[in-house]
Amino acid sequence: MLTDSFGRTVNYLRISVTDRCDLRCTYCLPQGFKGFAVPKDWLTIEELARVAAAFARLGTKRFRLTGGEPLLRKGLTDLAAEISRLPGVEDISLTTNGTQLKQHAQALRNAGVKRLNISLDSLRRDCITHITGSDCLPQVLEGIQAAQNAGFERIKINMVPLKGINDIDLDDMVAFCIRHGFILNLIEAMPMGATGQAHAKVSLQPVLTELQQKFDLLPLKETIGGGPARYWHSSNNGFTLGLITPMSQHFCATCNRVRLSATGNLHLCLGQEDKAPLRELLRSGCSDNELDHHIRQAVLRKPEKHEFVENPKKIIRVMALTGG
Repeated sequence: MLTDSFGRTVNYLRISVTDRCDLRCTYCLPQGFKGFAVPKDWLTIEELARVAAAFARLGTKRFRLTGGEPLLRKGLTDLAAEISRLPGVEDISLTTNGTQLKQHAQALRNAGVKRLNISLDSLRRDCITHITGSDCLPQVLEGIQAAQNAGFERIKINMVPLKGINDIDLDDMVAFCIRHGFILNLIEAMPMGATGQAHAKVSLQPVLTELQQKFDLLPLKETIGGGPARYWHSSNNGFTLGLITPMSQHFCATCNRVRLSATGNLHLCLGQEDKAPLRELLRSGCSDNELDHHIRQAVLRKPEKHEFVENPKKIIRVMALTGG
């Protein structure tokens, strides 16, 4: 198993397959942003699969495919199928904005992707257009319906509450998730780049108190998936709420994940600059043993915690370049 210098087991790899996205969410990418990598600098599908295989050899059981928007990357379903065949892999999930999901949902499910997280910050069309820069709500809802039809084991709806923008939509989002049997994940905006820094001021703790009272929510002891969310459940209507609170109640002491960017940088913490470049190593013809050793040494350098609260302007790279 991969273990860092603080005794945490790292058994979860998030793989960004592209830094490109077809939306410009206000908390993620600045309008007019052009700092994307050129495709020749992305890891190939074969290189991504090789890194995944190395992590599987080292005890990683959970993998998540992310972006940018991962469904923009050709060969994604081939990569998912490769990972699903690796010994010891228990779970493959994917995070998407849903715009391309209608075309790809069934192929993803057939390739071994078990769970989806779909970003949806409102059910109001004008609000979605404001947040994403695109009038995309109809196609996102079509993608969600296609995902239901494809039979994924679990669908989570990711919502980032933004003060004065979509925080009035919480009750409608809960009702939507109850109606369709989805889990609602509420996520605090993180100060990643200038856009994230402009929004990372909403604590979810008062939101939780309000939703607990309205929907009779009780904490769940078990986790759902391998991520950092804490969960509450209502026995009255079956609704499950997840909270990801890197700002108001961080989870660094139990962090079990690292992120591979599309360009091959292994990011060891979202809120620090520590990373291990893997692309040149892969392209130099390294052996599997050399790759495994490099990954082990990198994980040993995983920082103890982020500094989002203490130093909110520290991380200037945008989320899409890091990997979701």
